[in-house]
Amino acid sequence: MRRRQFVSAATTLLSAALLGLAAPVLAQGIELVHLKTEKAEDALELSFNTRFELPRGVEEALMKGVPIYFTAEVSVFRNRWYWRDSRVARVNRTWRLTWQALTRQYRISTGGLNQSFSTLSEAMSSLRGVSAWRIAEARDLEDDGRFYLEFSYKLDTSQLPKPMQIGLGLPQGWTLGIERTLSLNADLTLRQSQ
Repeated sequence: MRRRQFVSAATTLLSAALLGLAAPVLAQGIELVHLKTEKAEDALELSFNTRFELPRGVEEALMKGVPIYFTAEVSVFRNRWYWRDSRVARVNRTWRLTWQALTRQYRISTGGLNQSFSTLSEAMSSLRGVSAWRIAEARDLEDDGRFYLEFSYKLDTSQLPKPMQIGLGLPQGWTLGIERTLSLNADLTLRQSQ
């Protein structure tokens, strides 16, 4: 009898804890405001813009000197009825956001480029989107095939320091991300029906 009461109480507590942790995770997502493809002379270009705020735990870690990484990844596929779809192109871009305590500035690094900002909101606005990002070569898209793309943008926890990865526990607000799979029209613009 006592064991049954213990199991029942433990189950109730676990359920309440999981429900309490699930609510903030749903509220801390990334909204995709704008996503557009455009065929340039020799490439397919993508532009996107997102809307989100850093969760409190992420912002606290940033202020303690932990670099925060965001990654965007795009894959373009050719749809084939006779075999698995073939990947035409795959690109990714990573932004590194840091707080420089000595200069009291935020720094965003991507590739070999660095840019400093005096406020977190300015820094965040610069990493929420990209315009005219070259994602595929035009020669790979010339056969009038049917194409689609897979897009993802997320807070990349795999690049955090190892001690944080071990005890991170994803329900703590570190699960920012969005994924979309969208078809392309014949002119390589995104199909509107999503």
